Amino acid sequence: MARVPAAAAAALRRVRQSPGALVRRYRAGGSQPTVALVHQPHPWARATGLVVVVLVGAWLGLLIVGNVRTPVGPMNTTMTLRPSLTGGTKINVSPLGALELSSHAAPVRLDVNVDQLDPARSQALVDHPERISGLQDEIASDVRHGTLDLALRSCVAVVSGATALGLVVYRRPRRALAAGGLALALLGASGGAAYATWNPNSVLEPRFSGLLSSAPSLVGDARSIVTEFDVYQKELARLVTNVTKLYDATSTLPAYQPDPTTIRVLHVSDIHLNPASWKIIASLVEQYGIDVIVDSGDTMDHGSAAENAFLDPIRDLGAPYVWVRGNHDSTTTQRYLERMENVHVLDDGRAVSVAGLRFAGIGDPQFTPDRSAEQKGDPAEELAGARLASALRDQETAGTPVDIAIAHNPTAARQTDGEVPLVLAGHIHHQEMEVLKYGTRLRIEGSTGGGGLRAVEGEQPDPIEASVLYLDRDTRRLQAWDEIELGGLGLSTAEVSRHLPKENQPGATRSPSPSGSPSEDGS
Repeated sequence: MARVPAAAAAALRRVRQSPGALVRRYRAGGSQPTVALVHQPHPWARATGLVVVVLVGAWLGLLIVGNVRTPVGPMNTTMTLRPSLTGGTKINVSPLGALELSSHAAPVRLDVNVDQLDPARSQALVDHPERISGLQDEIASDVRHGTLDLALRSCVAVVSGATALGLVVYRRPRRALAAGGLALALLGASGGAAYATWNPNSVLEPRFSGLLSSAPSLVGDARSIVTEFDVYQKELARLVTNVTKLYDATSTLPAYQPDPTTIRVLHVSDIHLNPASWKIIASLVEQYGIDVIVDSGDTMDHGSAAENAFLDPIRDLGAPYVWVRGNHDSTTTQRYLERMENVHVLDDGRAVSVAGLRFAGIGDPQFTPDRSAEQKGDPAEELAGARLASALRDQETAGTPVDIAIAHNPTAARQTDGEVPLVLAGHIHHQEMEVLKYGTRLRIEGSTGGGGLRAVEGEQPDPIEASVLYLDRDTRRLQAWDEIELGGLGLSTAEVSRHLPKENQPGATRSPSPSGSPSEDGS
């Protein structure tokens, strides 16, 4: 019997002492045995690798095909399961933000994205408000069906993802099937944990983020909503019905029929993220034959990038849009509007000619939602107004005098007195018309958004206000204006009042002042 060389013997001893190696003996053209060592992973390493393959494959499967589009009441939603250390449910309401519920404790989280409001189902609620009484049961049924569909799709997704990744990594069907089975078992265990820890009372204590962080102050205590659901139900039905009537009222407003050459300017301000404003503005543009829309700022509430999509309807309002930044509008908002073709953003005294009129404006120097920045108050506004007045003088010197100046804050607007016939502002949420000391007429617009979401905080809703200004095409001076006031949330009133400058009333004489008259106005 041939003796094993000393080197081979030593190798054999090391192999026997190592549980992760395999010894093979074979002859290769001679009598001396050859020893080959093939390394095998440790059982714990193999198990860890399999778990990683299962988790990554399952996650990829959920990411690619593990979502379900399903209607929930009047909304179209997308439901998705995601791996999570804390579990719970996250409801994304773009662009307003998100709310999170501690609905369960399991390694999976339910994400619900509210994609859009379905027009047909929403209109059905408007036409038949009595259906709201059954809306809660309908939503619960929709969620159950969506969750069941999501569970089935998620099972297919995790098994497919883990099996496919197992084939790529191990190249053995048995190992791949084992990965798929383990993924299904893990999902089943996670579902069982979610069911066992389900907390239906989590809806009473949601965590808000984004713009919805102000929701608790707007909607009140969630517990009171649950305990007084019948009251909220009736109020919601009344609100939906009356808002619809409010829209109908805007389409039947009496229209002023001035001289055909008159330029019509629609002045809006302080929309504050109220989506109802766009439909009202579009109706007024069509009814009054508006030539240009002027927005004196505070179109947004927080100026965040998430709010930008709210501005998209401006493209379809049917008239050029002249805009200045308010103290609730950020430079992010301004840059977004600057990219729209029919929008003219005015800042730092920039002047443009639109619809036969020359406009110049300046953005508000303060951005109040940014609590980290010190607010400078009236001195900053006065300085901004002085810069606008200087720009107006430069335009006059250049032979291109400005017809209408725009600033968000009336304090800034007053600094242009004597430099321009008419200056427009907003900010204070109610309408005013004032002839300043040196003849400039200051027009302050109310809130065309009815104060926005914050309007529901007070006992009485703020009215929705806008104005139609009529200017002579030759002299470009104000001839008359209509003040339009619509009832705020929950109201359906509409009122239009006609106003004429004193010098335009019968028997009046013209004044050479910048505005046409330093006198008081008549109605």
